Amino acid sequence: MKNTRFRLGLCEDRSAGVQRMGNDMDNRYFKYGNYDLQPYTKIEGYDSHAVEGYDDIIIILKKEIAAGKRVVVCDFYPGVDKEEVLGHLSGVNPVLLIEAESCAMEEEVLNRLFQDYLTDDRVFGFMCHKKLEDCFCAEKLQKARRQIEETAEGVILVAGVGASLITRGDVYLYFDLARWEIQLRYRRGMPNWNCTNYDAPNLEKYKRGFFVEWRLADKYKKQRFEDFDYVVDTNRKEDPKMITGEAFREALVQVSKRPFRTQPYFDPGVWGGHWMQQAFGLDEDAPNYAWSFDGVPEENSLNLKFGEILVEIPSIDLVFYRPRQLLGEKVHARFGAEFPIRFDLLDTMGGGNLSLQVHPLTEYIQDTFGMNYTQDESYYILDCEEDSCVYLGVKDGVSPKAMEEDLKRAEKGGYAFPAEKYVNTVPVKKHDHVLIPAGTVHCSGADTMVLEISATPYIFTFKMWDWGRVGLDGIPRPVHVEHGIKNIQWDRTMPWLERNLIHQEEICREEEGILVERTGLHQREFIDTYRYMLTKPVKCIQNDSVHVLNVVEGEKACIESPAGVFAPFEVHYAETFIIPACVGEYVINPTGAIEGKRVGVIVASVR
Repeated sequence: MKNTRFRLGLCEDRSAGVQRMGNDMDNRYFKYGNYDLQPYTKIEGYDSHAVEGYDDIIIILKKEIAAGKRVVVCDFYPGVDKEEVLGHLSGVNPVLLIEAESCAMEEEVLNRLFQDYLTDDRVFGFMCHKKLEDCFCAEKLQKARRQIEETAEGVILVAGVGASLITRGDVYLYFDLARWEIQLRYRRGMPNWNCTNYDAPNLEKYKRGFFVEWRLADKYKKQRFEDFDYVVDTNRKEDPKMITGEAFREALVQVSKRPFRTQPYFDPGVWGGHWMQQAFGLDEDAPNYAWSFDGVPEENSLNLKFGEILVEIPSIDLVFYRPRQLLGEKVHARFGAEFPIRFDLLDTMGGGNLSLQVHPLTEYIQDTFGMNYTQDESYYILDCEEDSCVYLGVKDGVSPKAMEEDLKRAEKGGYAFPAEKYVNTVPVKKHDHVLIPAGTVHCSGADTMVLEISATPYIFTFKMWDWGRVGLDGIPRPVHVEHGIKNIQWDRTMPWLERNLIHQEEICREEEGILVERTGLHQREFIDTYRYMLTKPVKCIQNDSVHVLNVVEGEKACIESPAGVFAPFEVHYAETFIIPACVGEYVINPTGAIEGKRVGVIVASVR
């Protein structure tokens, strides 16, 4: 691991945003140096089913054409670089090229179609219930089909988002793309699908992607998994990887039967810290890192290795294709093909406070945003300084009207909301687990490393006070006081917090080398969490639920199958990993327990 040097010496206002450094201190937060930044799953038996680069893709397509397959359909997930792909696929020498977007409705029509879902809010919209085919003109689709029928000879290439709405063709390729890469492309100026909003704010592009485009594309894609002849990874510019549809589907089957990790990604923020930067060996020139998403299948990718070729696909593909095996029957029955548990890291070590916030109640998120369930969550304290705290709940005797007035005054600018007047500050130490059901005012304070364990609807955060900061882009960050006030549960004062949300650990098993504690969550939350502190192996039973885990103490552990159904799986400190429900049982072997120190693992499941 490359050494990372920082200058420490925090500015006086710990809530003011990115902290500047003074006083040399080297590797203050360094841990073990073994965090795997590119985890992958080796797929057995399909080494010859993957190729890399456009030249090899063209070779395979020409073989298909030589065998008499004339109509080549290239379906895209929104965000795939069409200009790049078509520039290379011209190598098959098509006599007819039909771009799927030529059959789509015009931009102005789509804007009107989506307006009710996008709303006028900077951040929040309404979950789109339309289908991708609703965005296309039936007459234009029929005209394109006639063009294909009338072209008697030569190669026909149909390409773009929704290409298979025109025809399935003779060879069907699906060009996929991870959501994180889409977001990075938005930041670099890419517009939304079939749009010319190149210069629109990133929040606007992301909102359209989250509430509309990804919903349309996901419904469309998951209906076609069995049809794919080939799947193409387009996450790296000019460096595609292609696998056969057979290998793609078999890979998802193999992953659904064993522990796995997703591809983590990291992002800076105005309150970001430096713990991950040092502990994980991230870019030392970055100003900070605020977030790590390491266990969010809706956002993260799966790295699949075929021979020496590493292929990246969206993790959500696994959820769509193998939901019962991955989630378990009871979880699938409750949530459908959605992954309900989310793990991420929030780093304020040497940074600032998070935004003071609240999450919507279930009925509010259903009525207002069209979501089925809400963002209940918790903070597991992975690391912290001696004076760290969490802002939580409201103080006894707080006047809702007075707090609302002060929040709205602060929202207008020129006034600092007196957070400590209204909100409790709860001291925290390493391994505390703070429970945060929806409706609870909260935020992590500075100098805290949080493992956030929560329900998956991660976008629905009502920021009420952001300590007077602007974003890294220099634009004031959005706050949602009106939404927030409607959801604050005013009875969650300190006595209620002490009874329900803090220090709720219960010992379930204690013997030499094994301590198992239930650490949460609150009865209003559907997630259960258990902490295992181990110096010897212990068996875990899954009870028909997917398990999401993180190594919270110790260098490493090994996850083993009592029945030998999967190979031993090594995980390291602070890594999040997933064990599909169909595994049934597994053993946590604390191989990193050295010199009498324990290995700690937090395990989350659906009750």
